[in-house]
Amino acid sequence: MTGSEGAARDQRVHFVPERAAEALRVEAATYGARRVLVIASPSSEQVAHDLTSGLPVVHRHDEVVQHVPVEVAERARAAASEHEADLLVSIGGGSAVGLAKAVALTSDRPGGLPIVAVPTTYAGSEVTDVWGLTENGRKTTGSDPRVRPVAIVYDAALTLSMPTRLSVVSGLNAFAHAVDGLWAPRADDRTASLARDGIAALAAALPQVADEPQGLAGREEALRGAYVSALSFALAGSGLHHKICHVLGGRHDLPHAETHAVVLPHVVALNMPGAPEAERLVADALGAASAALGIDALWDRLDAPRSLRDLGLEREAIPGAVDAILPLVPDSNPVHVTAGELIDLLTASWEGARPR
Repeated sequence: MTGSEGAARDQRVHFVPERAAEALRVEAATYGARRVLVIASPSSEQVAHDLTSGLPVVHRHDEVVQHVPVEVAERARAAASEHEADLLVSIGGGSAVGLAKAVALTSDRPGGLPIVAVPTTYAGSEVTDVWGLTENGRKTTGSDPRVRPVAIVYDAALTLSMPTRLSVVSGLNAFAHAVDGLWAPRADDRTASLARDGIAALAAALPQVADEPQGLAGREEALRGAYVSALSFALAGSGLHHKICHVLGGRHDLPHAETHAVVLPHVVALNMPGAPEAERLVADALGAASAALGIDALWDRLDAPRSLRDLGLEREAIPGAVDAILPLVPDSNPVHVTAGELIDLLTASWEGARPR
C-alpha cells in the first residue's frame, strides 16, 4: 500500500492526516448518500460534528456502549430505519464501529447499508467482517460481509485527544490482533507476513506515543500498525486469545482493550512452545531472544496493565469463565488446552503474575 489511499480487497483505506472531513465527503459522494446516520459517543460529539458538517446528516446517534448490548443495537437499528439512512458513518473506537455493524447486520435496505468508519483509537474492528452482540452476560460473535465497512478513514490527528494510557492499551489490543492471528484457523504465510509487519510497527510506535503523546509521527505509525495487524486478524480468523477475552468481556463487562493487554502475554506463554515458527516471527519482529521475553519487555516499557483483578474481575468468576471458554478453543490452536491450563492462565492473569 502506497500513498494516502490503499485497498484491502474490496475495502478502500484512506490515510489522510488532518484531512478526514475531505475523505468523508468523497466517500459519501461515491455512494450518492442523501441520508447519513452518524454514530459517535457523546465524548466524540464535537469531533463527529466537525467531520460530518458537510454531509447530508439526518440523525446523530450517541448511545454507544462497549460490547454492544442487544437492546442498544435494537435502538440504533430503529433509528436507522426511522430516518431511512442510506449510509452509516461511525466515528470513535471499536464500540462505535461495533454498533454500526450491528445496524448493518439486520438492515433490510436493498443492497445493504454501507459503513464508512473513522477510527479514533487503534481498535482494528473497522477492518474486519466480525460482529459482536452481548445479551444476558454472553457475547456472541460472528462474521458477515455486510458488516465490513466499505471504507476506512485514518487520520492520526483524531487520536491526539486520546489519553496516553488509553492510547497504550488500545495499541496493545491491536498488537493482540497480529499475535493471535498467527495460530488462528485460516492463518497462512500471508497473514504471518502481515502480523510481523504489524508487530514491528506497533512495537516501534507505541513507546513514541507514550513518550510524546502529541507527536503525530508515532501516532501515524501506530495507526498503520493497527491496520496491518487487524488485516492479518481479519484474514486469519479468531484464535484462543480472542475467545478468552470475548467471554470475559461479555460475562463481566471488563474494559475491552485492557483485558486484551492483560491476557495476551499468558496466551503467548501457553501457545508458543507448540508454535516454533510463530515464536521466531514474534521474537524477530521485537528484536528479542524470545517472543515471551520481547512481549514482557514491551509491556514493562509501556507500563501495561497486568491484572484482571485490577479490572474488576472477581476471582470466584474464573471457573465459570473456563467452562464458557473451553468449548470455544479453536482446533487450530497449536497446543491442546485443558480446563486446568485455562484455570492456571486466568488465575495468573487475575493475580498479575508474570507468565511462566
